[in-house]
Amino acid sequence: MMEKILLGVLLLTTVTGSVTRNSDMRGKVFIFPEESATAYVSLIPSVKKPLENFTLCLKAFTDLTRSYSLFSYSTPSKDNEILLFVNKMGVYSLSIGNSEIIFNGPPSPYTPTHACASWESASGIAELWVNGKLLGRKGVRKGYSVGSEAKIILGQEQDSYGGNFDVNQCLLGEIWDVSLWDHVLPLTDMGDLCSSGNILSWRALTYKDNGYVVTKPKVWA
Repeated sequence: MMEKILLGVLLLTTVTGSVTRNSDMRGKVFIFPEESATAYVSLIPSVKKPLENFTLCLKAFTDLTRSYSLFSYSTPSKDNEILLFVNKMGVYSLSIGNSEIIFNGPPSPYTPTHACASWESASGIAELWVNGKLLGRKGVRKGYSVGSEAKIILGQEQDSYGGNFDVNQCLLGEIWDVSLWDHVLPLTDMGDLCSSGNILSWRALTYKDNGYVVTKPKVWA
């Protein structure tokens, strides 16, 4: 009887995708193989705290020409507490506390994107670097504090806390080396440091995958 109960629990968690995993994800990627409003990865931070500074780094590949979300951090009061979003090829949107700034860069079709963003509350200055090039430094939300009760989602953009996904904003492609720090790092040459954040670390990632998400060895640098 006990074996049947345990098997049933295992099957249920496998089908619903509700298993929490903690893995060293170096050398691996999450693949979102098809357009969907149900496939996503929920990231669980190692520390929950308000953020007066942060650095976010990630790498992704897609051949999409429409808009899509790279990183969605939502709180009960702000659906775009932190949002890194691609409006179209070469045009990046960074939102902090629901306030948006736009960065324009050269389109780089059919190549991986290495994006790093940083923000400090004291000055309000946000930076965005893409593939090692600075796209600009702009002011947003000076004096603000990013909320700590967050739902952090890869693959979808949250239009409400933890949900309300739009298939037309989903990521179709691959994402890896996602890390988040509670301080501003120099972004001129992140290199291998991209995987070692103290809030989210690709080297020790706690996450839940939901829907059609596949983990595979990475093929891009």
